[in-house]
Amino acid sequence: MTITAEQRRAHILDVVRELGTVRVVELAERLGLAAVTVRRDVAALADAGLLRRSHGVASLPTAETAAAGPTRPDRVIGMLVPSVGSYFDEIIDGARSAANAAGARLVLGISAYESSDDRAQAEQLLDAGADGLLLTPNWKPGGRPENHAWIGDLQVPTVLVERRVAADSPFAALDSVASDHSHGVLRALRRLSSLGHGSVLLAAREDSWTALQVRTGYEEATGLLGLDPQPVVDIHPGGDMEPVAARIAEAVAGGVRGVLVHNDQSALQLVPLLRARGLRVPDDMALISYDDVFAALAAPPLTAVAPPKRAVGAVALELMLSRLGSGRDLPVRHVELLPDLKIRSSCGDAVR
Repeated sequence: MTITAEQRRAHILDVVRELGTVRVVELAERLGLAAVTVRRDVAALADAGLLRRSHGVASLPTAETAAAGPTRPDRVIGMLVPSVGSYFDEIIDGARSAANAAGARLVLGISAYESSDDRAQAEQLLDAGADGLLLTPNWKPGGRPENHAWIGDLQVPTVLVERRVAADSPFAALDSVASDHSHGVLRALRRLSSLGHGSVLLAAREDSWTALQVRTGYEEATGLLGLDPQPVVDIHPGGDMEPVAARIAEAVAGGVRGVLVHNDQSALQLVPLLRARGLRVPDDMALISYDDVFAALAAPPLTAVAPPKRAVGAVALELMLSRLGSGRDLPVRHVELLPDLKIRSSCGDAVR
């Protein structure tokens, strides 16, 4: 026999009255119900003033809170990112600032690029009482979205962060916000083209979602601008950069004097290696890096494509709060933000 929501919530109240305070995950185990169902019921009971909910724990309201009537606890937003320490730091800062301004609390989870524990990390955030999730899943180039089918089964609002969603994707019904990396590459190549470069070489990683977008953007931009495309030079994370420098030197010897490098870390490593081969930036070649995390600290400072990282985090948080407030009445939104191009000294003057 299927029990109704009212019956489930009555059972939950009975257990909390018996135990006084209980973790939501333990409550689900005791009742033999799915954790996501219990979280939703506990949230509804808290909204009605019948329970208190804090940090994944349910308890009875105190006399003071009961007298004050039903209250809505501060929103708790879970955020899952693949790394901290570089690109995603600024995205996190943007989300955290927006959460603070809205009186919400951000809870962070980290799922390493090379791991497959996105789901476990997301469940941990839910156990901590998250009302909604900002997710940057580990979608690798060539990966299969169905391997992340669990995302579509989440029973809380979910916003995809720095992930573009195709119209035929199983996740097209989720809100999303991402940088338009194809536009960022176009900005870089248009700058080099305006300086007289008829061909631009791309040296790029191939291990991340952003890298895939940069490579796709390069193919599109060379066609749009009428530039002579070059074979992409592969950069292997943690690998020897000497072969990359050698490939770039060969291209320069062949007349290609404009280079776009993904990402900043790789670009900073390449500058001294190229100099050791007699190539100075910007005297002998123009160089633009992608990400603009460390580019301004290079010698010389690097012109760089700057995705709107803080804005991505802030917009993701705003989308989440809107979804929590309006539920299914709000249309699904796929937001793309345009990167900027920070002009510094690594492009030099027009080609002579």
